[in-house]
Amino acid sequence: MSILYTIVSLSLLGAVSALVLYFVAQKFKVFEDPRIDLVEAELPAANCGGCGYAGCRNLAETMVKAETLEGLYCPVGGNAVMARIAAVLGRDAVAREARIAVLRCNGTCEFRPRINQYDGVSSCVMVSALYGGETGCSYGCLGCGDCVAVCSFDALHMDPFTGLPVVDDMKCTACGSCVKTCPKNLFELRKRWKGEKKIYVACMNKDRGAIAGKNCKVACIGCSKCFKVCPHEAITINNYLAFIDSDKCKLCRKCVTECPTNSIIEFGFPIKKVISESSSLSTQLNQKEE
Repeated sequence: MSILYTIVSLSLLGAVSALVLYFVAQKFKVFEDPRIDLVEAELPAANCGGCGYAGCRNLAETMVKAETLEGLYCPVGGNAVMARIAAVLGRDAVAREARIAVLRCNGTCEFRPRINQYDGVSSCVMVSALYGGETGCSYGCLGCGDCVAVCSFDALHMDPFTGLPVVDDMKCTACGSCVKTCPKNLFELRKRWKGEKKIYVACMNKDRGAIAGKNCKVACIGCSKCFKVCPHEAITINNYLAFIDSDKCKLCRKCVTECPTNSIIEFGFPIKKVISESSSLSTQLNQKEE
């Protein structure tokens, strides 16, 4: 008989507990908009933080709660993903020009010789906190590969010959992880042109021209020659350092040929034909004879 009482008591206790838990759950339940799941399903699930939020779920919640999509963008998914999200939420899509990461340093071992050797933890953040680096340029790449470690898309790798990180244009999503990680602020997200064409100043040295040139053969010396020939007002000079605004630049390449230190580099363009003086002179003579 005692066993029967025990069973009945436990059954009643379980039923009462279930009712209490039900009412508590109803009292404190949190409503979640079902559109959050729909928006999250459209996102690439990279959780890279390139949007400025703590993962795709957080971005989806913010998009659903926001009145407009202005200021909200997934750099990994791009305009195509944003258009699908806008359709889910019944709002206007916010289109942006595609971006790509570039390294504003061309100080390879050839141009920027080492004057000492670091023997410690292989971390750019650690080296930057301790001293200026292994070369005379304290603004250049430290070469420890922190940027490679944080890239979630395998778009960065260290070149063993130059000692610099290389961006894979086909894999880069402009998430901005490398920009945030580099203690020297050498990475920049620039406008992505067709054919992966790029023109930019691959230097961040803010020393005076003579000092910068001494420490690196391809350093920007702030001579302003590029500034003077630019017809689109895309170049500014600040602290002895030139900067090319990718949104104003029209890729005319005038600055590239004018730069005396080759600190302005170009990618994705056909090689210009160089006509020698002898061939040019012979051409002029032939034209005169005719």
